[in-house]
Amino acid sequence: MYHSYSKPFLLVFLLGIMGATTTFAQKSNRENIPYTRFGMGDYRNGANGMLRGMGSISSAYSNENAINTDNPASYADFKLTVYEAGVEGSRSTVSNKGTTSPTGTFTLSHLTIGIPLGKNFGMVMGLQPYTRIYYNTVDTAEVSGLGPSIRGYTGDGGVNIGYLGFAGRYKGFSAGVNVGYMFGSINHASTLRNVYDTTHYFGSAFSQFTRVGDVYYKAGMMYTHSIHKDLGFRIGATYSGKQQISAKRDSYEYIFRSYPSSGIEVKDTAVSLQNVKGSHTIPSTITAGVQVFSGRNWAAGVDFSLANFKQYRNFGQVDSVANNAYKIAVGGEYTPNPTSLNSYLNRVTYRIGFYYGKDYVQLRNTDLNYYAVTVGASLPFRRSFDKVHMALEVGKRGTNTNGLIKQNFVKLSVGMSLNDRWFVKRKYD
Repeated sequence: MYHSYSKPFLLVFLLGIMGATTTFAQKSNRENIPYTRFGMGDYRNGANGMLRGMGSISSAYSNENAINTDNPASYADFKLTVYEAGVEGSRSTVSNKGTTSPTGTFTLSHLTIGIPLGKNFGMVMGLQPYTRIYYNTVDTAEVSGLGPSIRGYTGDGGVNIGYLGFAGRYKGFSAGVNVGYMFGSINHASTLRNVYDTTHYFGSAFSQFTRVGDVYYKAGMMYTHSIHKDLGFRIGATYSGKQQISAKRDSYEYIFRSYPSSGIEVKDTAVSLQNVKGSHTIPSTITAGVQVFSGRNWAAGVDFSLANFKQYRNFGQVDSVANNAYKIAVGGEYTPNPTSLNSYLNRVTYRIGFYYGKDYVQLRNTDLNYYAVTVGASLPFRRSFDKVHMALEVGKRGTNTNGLIKQNFVKLSVGMSLNDRWFVKRKYD
């Protein structure tokens, strides 16, 4: 008999390091993406580093030793208990009207545990960001009655999802569902003052604090068919319907005056509303994909997703989110020899992918598109199914047309999956 650290302990230890690093990085190098001002913010990619390396093709992907939360039907394939955690770092260059500024962040991307429930059933417990808001911008405009004016906009916050997922399989068909709770805060603020009054100027400020909390769901299905020996294909699809997410909002508007010696002094409160009930209407989303695979050696596929953001409402308002957003992705993975005993590189899984889409934000009658090239790899531990997953995305979002903002970005995802066996009676001690 021997003693060792358990894998759950190891995962908690690693998450402690990740959490400390994340907190420090967000404070020291905060991201500034103006498009997060609209809707519920920037929608986060819920895929792990393994899937991101393939362009995030996830609708028809299943792996018994890793977790694909994008399609809960994949949980039925678990053979071992899987613990996963990941972090994501990004570095962007934002350009507008000839000016360019760098920005970046580092954050936890997901935390999940997958558990097999017998031969044909599985479940997942997870926590991940859904949206994030981070912007700080200034522009000038001609305001009636005030003249040339400076307007400042700031925002922060985000929405997260904690969920349980269940899946079952019958022959080649599997189906599953994620049911969870969506929670978080969305904070916006803006100021307005005259350009030429810089000493004892009057101005106005508006603040809005929204607290979100409600049930959320997503369903998925898969069908797997063997063509010849190890060669087969899998089709998959997911659906989440139009959902009303309850919220409460506090709104304040102030008239203030600035003094060079004493700073800002509030002169009057024009609006003060607290605990106003409302909702965010999130749109229905459907994804579909197909993959061809050969055992554990290689897989390749294509995904398509469509989100009806014309349904989106923010306390009844459209909020410049009026597009039917879509995304198409292609990608694949290759492992030279998963069971090689002599070459470590032959057991490494290599990935490549590409995605292109139209954004949910539409400004000045201009659509915003995005695209990226992705590469990745999974590095196995010796003599186990445990792996470190890495993915790199290089791409662009937005445009400088009509005075809009273009974002060039690089994203690095690093995650770990650990496999363990639960609910099995020991024969030896």
